Amino acid sequence: MTRLLIVSDAWHPQVNGVVRSLENLGKTLAGRGFDVRYLTPEPFWTLPLPTYPDIRVPLPSMRVIQDTIVGFAPDHIHVATEGPLGLAARTLCVTRGIAFTTSYHTRFPEYLAARLPVPITWSYGYLRWFHSAASATLVPTPSVLKHLRRRFFRHLALWSRGVDLSAFSPGPKAMFAGLPGPHLLYVGRVSIEKNIEAFLSMRHRGTKIVVGDGPERSALMHRFPNVVFTGQLTGSRLRDAYRSADVFVFPSRTDTFGNVMLEAMACGTPVAAYPVMGPIDVIGGTRGGALHEDLAVAVELALGISRSEALKRSKDFTWDVAADQFVGRLAHIKRRAEIAA
Repeated sequence: MTRLLIVSDAWHPQVNGVVRSLENLGKTLAGRGFDVRYLTPEPFWTLPLPTYPDIRVPLPSMRVIQDTIVGFAPDHIHVATEGPLGLAARTLCVTRGIAFTTSYHTRFPEYLAARLPVPITWSYGYLRWFHSAASATLVPTPSVLKHLRRRFFRHLALWSRGVDLSAFSPGPKAMFAGLPGPHLLYVGRVSIEKNIEAFLSMRHRGTKIVVGDGPERSALMHRFPNVVFTGQLTGSRLRDAYRSADVFVFPSRTDTFGNVMLEAMACGTPVAAYPVMGPIDVIGGTRGGALHEDLAVAVELALGISRSEALKRSKDFTWDVAADQFVGRLAHIKRRAEIAA
């Protein structure tokens, strides 16, 4: 059995694309005979992230990390995030000469600059250094790969994403019946980097609905009293929200992918978004949704797309294909004695 250790600063109770991607990857690989284990913030003390207290930052112990690696004796190590835990794991691997891979999920420099006066070049300098030690850095789309190459990142490879079509599928409209249509839906973190204000301030008929939670929720509820804020939904309630919407609106300009777009399309709901990194790769020139620099125009175009066409596009993204890409770039650990040294 092949043993894979995934190290990630992002884990439950966080609800985001990174956590869902790593979980779905693990489930897919387990079905192929992999023994997948996660080293997450759970065994460590954590502190609230400044300006975003819902996210806890781990204070990792090198001893715990080393003991985990020695005890599990993985064939492969993947460092999924660039936070304190990922940095500690990277340090141990580099010190011991252990090969590993990394992945790039989040445009952290842009997110940080939206909250604090930190130059983007500084943040990209750190990320370039962090990933330089990996045998490969896995990125979600061709657009991200080109973006990072322009910033002199090396050893880049594609690792796309998928959608679980057994969990997300078309169904009856069970929600929003009493609200004026069309029903325009956003699902995700309610935070400044998601650019939700662009969606909520957009002039368009119908009802705008926001599913999710985050630090900007209270302020946006106060500013946009006509918008329906449901809070976080999971399971069947989340599926019902996707199925009941007429258009899924994805206003972010900084996401590297956007798993929620796949979930919406798998439920038959077309997407409206800006023609930027993420939507360009997920929607592109297909009939899964519409892209336009005027978000209201994108919504109007998306309203003309059939639900069957949106569903068809979602089927282009499977976790089996994504797992093939991931496994194909893993680095094999050959010198086990160095792990225990």
